[in-house]
Amino acid sequence: MEKAIHGERRAFVTGNEVVAWAMLAAGAEMMYGYPITPQNEIMHYWTRLAPKLGRGFLQTEDEISAGFTTLGGVLAGKRSFTATSGPGNMLMQESMCMAEMMRLPAVFIIQQRGGPSTATVIYSQQEVTMTTHGGNGEGFRFVYSTCSHQELFDYGVKAFQTAWKYRFPTFILGDGYQAKMREPVTLYDPELRGLSPVEQEVFMGKEGVPGVDRPPVHLRNTYNTEDELRAVVEDLNCAYLAAAPLVCEYQTYDTDDCEVLILAHGVVTRAAQAAVSQLRAKGIKAGHFRPVTLRPFAGDALRPIADRAKVILVAESSLGQLEA
Repeated sequence: MEKAIHGERRAFVTGNEVVAWAMLAAGAEMMYGYPITPQNEIMHYWTRLAPKLGRGFLQTEDEISAGFTTLGGVLAGKRSFTATSGPGNMLMQESMCMAEMMRLPAVFIIQQRGGPSTATVIYSQQEVTMTTHGGNGEGFRFVYSTCSHQELFDYGVKAFQTAWKYRFPTFILGDGYQAKMREPVTLYDPELRGLSPVEQEVFMGKEGVPGVDRPPVHLRNTYNTEDELRAVVEDLNCAYLAAAPLVCEYQTYDTDDCEVLILAHGVVTRAAQAAVSQLRAKGIKAGHFRPVTLRPFAGDALRPIADRAKVILVAESSLGQLEA
């Protein structure tokens, strides 16, 4: 496969354009999608760039189809992804849950918009609960919450590493502000930073006779009895809990002696860091804890910092989704 980026270079671009470059750099082979603001330009940029590099795109009739065709691409052994927002995120929950049940390494880009329902096409952090624990299951998924264009690129590349290594669906949780604004970013060949692509696997249509030349492949998302389902879910839980500490990420800013702790994620962390600097300049011992992965959440790392603080302020662009 031809590389999208040779070496590294600086660019001044929108977040959606960064996502398209990140997917190309990560070795994504297929995008399946349906238009919805504010993620549309991911599709636009991908369709401009991907054909030049032998990559594919399919616009489906709706987000439900986009989610399931993404899984179809994965089953065929292709690094596949989709991107959506708001109502599209809701419509994809069934396919996201199917990816959890069948351990399919699909990558989903979510550029959050305001809700409930259609609401506004601009910005919010109101898709945290839905993205981290959406669907009718236990939330066996990994969710990176980005705060900058550089992170859209870095974690966009990392999402494929995580998804294919641990075989759970992986999400980049951005937002409308990151999608539309422009800022500097360094685009690079991941292999220059030691990020070689994880080996792909064809899940359906493997060579050889099942049970003779190779073990049979069992890909199911439907089970007949409660006891049968329980055994499957417990196995999923064991696999997820084993991977979670290796995936979990967080950042701390001036938390060693903080009395006022600001808890924020995503783009709001930029305001939180600025607030910490201003408060420190006034003699107030402020600090900031930022969960990078919202699922799994770095609760063990947060707990001792929160126990030392006198005041905890949760800053988010939703009514208590992070706080919950």
